[in-house]
Amino acid sequence: MIGGLIGLLDDIAALAKLSAASLDDVSAAAGRATAKAAGVVVDDAAVTPQYLQGVTAERELSLVKKIAMGSIRNKLIFILPVALLLNHFLPGLLPIILMVGGTYLAFEGAEKVWHKLSGEQDDDKPSVEKGPEAEKKIVSNAIRTDLILSAEIMVIALSAVSHQGFWSQLASLVVVAFFITILVYGVVALLIRMDDFGLKLAQRDSSGIQTLGRSLVTAMPKVLTAISVVGTVAMLWVGGHILLVNLGADGTGWFNAPYAWVHHVEQGIAEATGGLGGMLGWSFNTLCSALIGFLVGSVVVGVLHFMPKR
Repeated sequence: MIGGLIGLLDDIAALAKLSAASLDDVSAAAGRATAKAAGVVVDDAAVTPQYLQGVTAERELSLVKKIAMGSIRNKLIFILPVALLLNHFLPGLLPIILMVGGTYLAFEGAEKVWHKLSGEQDDDKPSVEKGPEAEKKIVSNAIRTDLILSAEIMVIALSAVSHQGFWSQLASLVVVAFFITILVYGVVALLIRMDDFGLKLAQRDSSGIQTLGRSLVTAMPKVLTAISVVGTVAMLWVGGHILLVNLGADGTGWFNAPYAWVHHVEQGIAEATGGLGGMLGWSFNTLCSALIGFLVGSVVVGVLHFMPKR
């Protein structure tokens, strides 16, 4: 009886050690996958705040929460199962699907640029004054853009854990999905509420804290405007980069000459410019991606402009 109990305890201890090792493997894999997708995560955080411009302060966090929940649904219900199944059965379709998403992102970015250049005025009324339909449109537009960025993030993360078994891939990507969503929309929530935090600081007794609070209130509109510009550039950059990288990916049957040339020049710049080489090479790659995104997006804008409206 005692011997059997000791044996059972030994088995439980071994199982606990195995479970802990598995959790460590999942955590390490999720960390590697998140780091590999970090560039797109930054773009996601830059793109989202522009959808909240014109929203009254009391509705901002509610809309961020709705967009974040939509982002989790995008990752777990739509992207994750499709990515895992395609990666296992039809890996050649993944780059094509990504290019469709990249084209949509490039279109959104180019449309914003041409809209700005045309001098058309936006309707600046807060969406709460326009009614609940306007808020639904804001949320749906943000979630649709998030779908493309989330797909890129999850596919990049999948490539980082593709050598593991199916269940380990699944666990790692679920961790990545929750971590990245909390990170991105936590940053977004902080950004859009920073002016309210500044107002509270401006009401404190200390003159130094009051000055800091007023500085935050004064600076935040400029910061949000800058983030809006960064978000538009990010759409062009990420959309163009998706197209550039996946055009010659395995399974498309197309050619990789454009990306091979950009990558070759990027490496040449990095080797020729010493300590700043990495940043300058990356900047060249980013500029080429943004230009490709703008050109492709502009073509789509032109085609849609001349199509009969229904």
